[in-house]
Amino acid sequence: MNKHVIGQLSDVDLRLLRIFRVIVEAGGFSAAEVVLNISSAAISVAVSDLETRLGFRLCQRGRSGFSLTEEGREIYAYILQLFSSIEDFKTQINGLHTQLKGELNIGITDTLVSMPKMTITNSLALLKDQGPDVVINIWMMPPNDVELGILKGHLHVGIMPTTKQISGLEYHDLYSERSQLYCEASHPLFHAEGKAQIDQWQAVLPAYVQSAEIKTHQQCLNTEAAATATDREGIAFLILTGRYIGYLPDHFAQPWVNENRLHAIEADTYFYDTRFSYVTRKSTPQNLVLKAFLQHMRAQIEPAK
Repeated sequence: MNKHVIGQLSDVDLRLLRIFRVIVEAGGFSAAEVVLNISSAAISVAVSDLETRLGFRLCQRGRSGFSLTEEGREIYAYILQLFSSIEDFKTQINGLHTQLKGELNIGITDTLVSMPKMTITNSLALLKDQGPDVVINIWMMPPNDVELGILKGHLHVGIMPTTKQISGLEYHDLYSERSQLYCEASHPLFHAEGKAQIDQWQAVLPAYVQSAEIKTHQQCLNTEAAATATDREGIAFLILTGRYIGYLPDHFAQPWVNENRLHAIEADTYFYDTRFSYVTRKSTPQNLVLKAFLQHMRAQIEPAK
């Protein structure tokens, strides 16, 4: 008789569960092979072993592609709960230590590193001064993924635009960022005088969530044959071709402005401000590492208000 009792989660190796989680989040065996740095054959063996231990098939794989069975989808949801509980356990253990130890998992939206108010960078530096053994993990991701990561317990804190607020999360005001409408040096509007007819020129439109107020600024642009980008770095790539105009944060565009490669079109007319927040999960015990980081954040924010 197999020493592993089928259906008993207590006998399942956590390593196999972690492998299966990566496969699901990567979208298949091939992509997971890169993330896990193990062979496809080893991944296949691990999944087969996990299926044997649990007593049912978790996924379909083969020429038709990768897909989860109904049981596989449920197991994936249970895995997220399990590892979230493990993280909470680590949080409680860390709370027993007076010296800062553990990890800070933080999700950040793109281009904020060039923000003159270096609140995030300075807070991370102070955190490392306070706890040299703290491990900091940063994921650059869209706002929706930041929120999802915090809710699922993958992330401790996120930095993102305040477009909407969802239940289960707490949003704390961080700072405001100004964006202006830019064109590149070879674009006809770069040296244009007088009022610019911006609706006559192709524009780059963001393919990510924005507030209703900001969307009104995009509506005055030419949306016919417009290009799109999933982040602001992508918008910069397209503006720098000289074939498009588009909105960029002024701090992000500043190096190209200094080189006379980018120009803000009617800076007093075409601009908008975006509020940013740092976000945490509600009703979750905060470990000492997260508490320390948030304290450093608040200490820098308050004097600036």
